[in-house]
Amino acid sequence: MAITLTNPTGLPETGVYRQVSVATGSKLVFVAGQVAWDRDGVTVGEGDLAAQVEQCYVNVATALAGVGATFDDVAKLNVHVVDWTPDKMPLLLEGIDRASARLGTTPASPATLLGVAALDVPEHMVEVEATAVID
Repeated sequence: MAITLTNPTGLPETGVYRQVSVATGSKLVFVAGQVAWDRDGVTVGEGDLAAQVEQCYVNVATALAGVGATFDDVAKLNVHVVDWTPDKMPLLLEGIDRASARLGTTPASPATLLGVAALDVPEHMVEVEATAVID
């Protein structure tokens, strides 16, 4: 595995992600922002943030698998949520938990959560992009 995740002393520990990742691999993998589309381009979970988060993470895992990587190889995640407010955090976490259960892994890479005004189409509520490192 080319990624080591850590929480350095002096930074808070969260249950959702680690503060730092150290990459030692030789190939960078950039996964385009994944939205809540199924394989046919149909939006999953319209109006349901947790369902859309779950689908986004599953899509990231599918993209990673296509190049021989997994969430264990992810150095950084960026999560973009339309009209973000802190009261949406339980739904975001529920979606991550559901994706983790489906995938058999818990994505814990450093992550940035950004509130955005809109995404590609009105029914998309969240988009997740990843940067991974593999040998």
